[in-house]
Amino acid sequence: MTATQTIADAQRRRVAVRAFIVRRPTLVAAVVCLLSFTAFYLAQRAANVSMLDLDVYRAEGWTVRAGRDLYDMRATYAQLPTTYPPFAALLFIPLTWLDESAARLAVNLVNLGLLVALVHLSLRLIGRPVRLPRAAVTLAVAAVAVWCEPVWTTMRYGQINLLLAVLVLWDLTRRAGHRWAGVGIGIAAGIKLTPALFVVFLAVAGAALGIRRLRRGGPGWNVHLRRAAVAATTFAITVTLALLALPHDSKRFWTEIIFAAGRVGNGEDTANQSLRGILARALHTGDPAGWWLIPAAAIACAGLAVAVAALLAGDRLPYGPAWAAVSCGVTALIVSPISWSHHWVWGVPMVMLLGAEAIRRHDRRWTIGAVAAGVLFYSFALWMVPHGDGTRHELNQSVGEMALSAVYPVAGAVFLTVAGVVTASAWRRRPPVRTTPRSQPAYAGR
Repeated sequence: MTATQTIADAQRRRVAVRAFIVRRPTLVAAVVCLLSFTAFYLAQRAANVSMLDLDVYRAEGWTVRAGRDLYDMRATYAQLPTTYPPFAALLFIPLTWLDESAARLAVNLVNLGLLVALVHLSLRLIGRPVRLPRAAVTLAVAAVAVWCEPVWTTMRYGQINLLLAVLVLWDLTRRAGHRWAGVGIGIAAGIKLTPALFVVFLAVAGAALGIRRLRRGGPGWNVHLRRAAVAATTFAITVTLALLALPHDSKRFWTEIIFAAGRVGNGEDTANQSLRGILARALHTGDPAGWWLIPAAAIACAGLAVAVAALLAGDRLPYGPAWAAVSCGVTALIVSPISWSHHWVWGVPMVMLLGAEAIRRHDRRWTIGAVAAGVLFYSFALWMVPHGDGTRHELNQSVGEMALSAVYPVAGAVFLTVAGVVTASAWRRRPPVRTTPRSQPAYAGR
């Protein structure tokens, strides 16, 4: 066979492979995703990950079953306490029905499925893709997203961050007026209080929209107020159920544990990617005192304002619902007293949104921004500084080390700034005349 024939055969094979991918994109993406997930699972096994938080969850379930004091419990070699509301412990009881190996396998499989769901819901929120099958894009993106630091660390510890994000986005992508829209956010807030900021976000957006409609002579009640009401009611139900099942633990949580921020862990820890963590490391103290709440409150108000404005921008702002949801999620992570790096799974929809904007705008600056955000979440940069060994390293970081250990909150602040500029620019434009059905999720209001 001549060199020319060899080259021609190679070209024919490439054409055949390309044609197969075009004809069967979902199948190809499924195979790639399966291979990536398998490699990820094997890598975690090789790294001998601890799944420490899963052990704590199982211990909480056993404590409830045994009728012992939930908030006196300590689990694992690290003597970790219970920090979530008592409703979460009720949900952890099924983990005690499995032995440790089976529970680990089950949680790994569920988390991988939740990652696929997170990507799917993020695409649905954005209204992408337009031409390719959504299943194919979902599986392809999930195959890549599984390797980012927040997802890796979530899987490493057996955490519930993907579940919480999916519950929130499941609500925010439902059609307007759906009777169950809001239940997911309420359950997420019942498991862990941070998602409750989405209830505030929907309530403020609903109030602003209602006032605007009342001024025009229309009805004040709207889809956002309804979702906020359903979410708040669902959250109240979770509190009531826990109160009935665990009265002592419920009373103790809502009168004592909820105010003990230090119970969750050392605020100065490198893994704490929140405003409070940045200030603790910058001031070389384990307790930055209560004044940190002042900038936290300012950021919370600014972040909520951006999220509400993006949601209510309607047709003025492409991907408005996505800008709103991610802005609210990022705001919650920045202002929370403790936001461990694995809590930042909201980086997945953030990078997807920036990528979608880069595709829509055909602007190199947006492409650079999306790539930079992706590199940041894949870089594991915060772990490049000395950490661990109690608090010795965190309390003595240099300026450069402090910058590396603040990458997620800084990225979140930059994202909120960009979101604010984009949203403000959108509000200065007239809404376009709609000639085709909306590609945005039905929960976007005007």
